[in-house]
Amino acid sequence: MICALASSVCFGAASVLQAMGARAATPGTGGGVDVALMGRALRQWRYLAGLALDGTGFVLQIVALRTLPIYVVGAALAASLAVTAVIASRLLRVRLSRVEWTAVAVVCAGLALLALAAGKEGHREGSDALRWALLAAAVGVLLLGVVGGRLPQRPRALVLGLGAGFGFGVVEVAVRLIDGIDFADPVWYALLVGGGAAFLLLTSALQRGSVTTATAGAVLGETIGPAIIGVVWLGDRTREGLGWLAVTGFAIAVAGSLTLARFGEPPEVDETGRVVAAGAGTGAGPAKG
Repeated sequence: MICALASSVCFGAASVLQAMGARAATPGTGGGVDVALMGRALRQWRYLAGLALDGTGFVLQIVALRTLPIYVVGAALAASLAVTAVIASRLLRVRLSRVEWTAVAVVCAGLALLALAAGKEGHREGSDALRWALLAAAVGVLLLGVVGGRLPQRPRALVLGLGAGFGFGVVEVAVRLIDGIDFADPVWYALLVGGGAAFLLLTSALQRGSVTTATAGAVLGETIGPAIIGVVWLGDRTREGLGWLAVTGFAIAVAGSLTLARFGEPPEVDETGRVVAAGAGTGAGPAKG
């Protein structure tokens, strides 16, 4: 659980840095998913710093997924938005409303309930059908990006965000299914394709649409599906008689995270990199000092 929460801290800090890097990159032409955008974003130091934090968070996530049910880790990762909100309020001096501070408390309460109710990770081995289905889902994320990138601006961010969430969900399940290095196992390719596609879609969504909408879509995509797979196919369980508590904790943690989705939006900065205002459309006042 400590690793899951530490992973959430890393991802929460990384999301703001990556969003700032994506917005600072030279925009491409057209409305679709911009494959070259990743290369341009990698020239931004903030994006690179975000990737470094993501790498650390991913290692911690792997440790957590090997010892905890997927639904617990997924909810903890969604809680990274609460981490981002707190960082923004302290370091960027972004004002949080009472509703948002309440949402932070709700996320923490939901995680506490999950920690009390969670049982051990399931010990079922994934079937061959599940492994191949996971690879198909990873390829489907790429196709969803192609389709979503052609949509009008308003639904585009939601579809790309959902696609990114599905890709990160593929990674969560793949980590559970991997048992040693075997490149004949389709799960390895699902991990690589799903993770790569998720980063590509999320980067495009951060630059080309509403980051709040994209982040909310990603939270839904990476929590609900993997949690169901963990319970139904991999045998994740709760402590005896506490299933209702786990469901309640999961639901309120995700709901609180969705309330904080606007904190995927980067703050506005001037030419020197100094924060001059909260993210566009957030409703927060300008940063002081």
